[in-house]
Amino acid sequence: MEQLEYQEGRTELATLGKVALIDRLSADFEPKNGTTAKGIGDDCAVLDRDDRQYTLVNTQTLVEGVNFDMMYTPLKHLGYKAVALAISNITAMNGTPCQILVSLAVSNRYSVEALDELYAGVRLCCQRYDIDLVGGETGTSRAGMVITVTAIGTVDKDKIAYRCGARLHDLVCVSGDLGSAYAGLLILEREKVTYQANPNFQPDLDGYDYVLERFLKPEPRTDIVKMLAEKQVVPTSMTDVSKGLADSLLHLCKESHCGCEVYEDRLPIDYQTTRVCSEMSNNMLPISCALNGGEDYELLFTISQKDYEKLKDEQSIHIIGHITEQGSPAVMVTPQNTTITLRAQGWQSDQ
Repeated sequence: MEQLEYQEGRTELATLGKVALIDRLSADFEPKNGTTAKGIGDDCAVLDRDDRQYTLVNTQTLVEGVNFDMMYTPLKHLGYKAVALAISNITAMNGTPCQILVSLAVSNRYSVEALDELYAGVRLCCQRYDIDLVGGETGTSRAGMVITVTAIGTVDKDKIAYRCGARLHDLVCVSGDLGSAYAGLLILEREKVTYQANPNFQPDLDGYDYVLERFLKPEPRTDIVKMLAEKQVVPTSMTDVSKGLADSLLHLCKESHCGCEVYEDRLPIDYQTTRVCSEMSNNMLPISCALNGGEDYELLFTISQKDYEKLKDEQSIHIIGHITEQGSPAVMVTPQNTTITLRAQGWQSDQ
């Protein structure tokens, strides 16, 4: 009877969504230390231990069968990606990543040589971005692999960019292009299904190099943070595009108590992404990949209009819209001048 009553009062995770779940679980935790400048609610925790700089801390966990599929994920790419995802959150607050800690839980299905390959990817990413591996933990798992990376970085106090700083009429900017990582995943899933139906099938991945690399080996945009510093531009708000543009825009608008208008024809979408979408049997639109695909790890940020001249000619930056007043929705304007209210896709256990 007790079990039945428990089931009747059970709340399924999918009914809340990820953000609401985090808000619920963290509701009763109040900061007790003066060095906690910012806790839960942004891309990183912010610690105040220095007169000039903040310390940024972020943790990312990847679970086999949930966040990655070993059928098409090379271990070296996985190690690289795990580090890249964690340090992307440091850049999402206009910071510079400095150290990582890596914790790993694996089953006996993996050999020592397999873990050597995983850590070769970790090492490659550390070398590329001047990151130090300073610790972690290794344990066992009953099945598969779980890898957790904690990234530590710094940012000057007068340059930190929170999600909550966007102001009326600020310009909305995004780096790189959108939807390509999801396009890469679509290709890999398509080839996986074909292989499972016919194990003698040889995957044909020619011509998809860009979108595959965007999914399997994303690059954190530390170059954007450096460019902004050189141009003497401090974003008024910033976050990374990890679960699609729509989700990131809604987070930014919620925290900044504002709305926004972005323009469909200004969203940067690579031609390979468009090609992949045209090949899919469900007629997926490239704009859907950009808005809701996720895993692009580009930077979404706002700037004051006075900084427009400094960035207008930067090829890696796209100005896609502007911030609207408090109480306004986050919308996308189509080329036909139709306004579409943005909706984030519901949180799934595999995202």
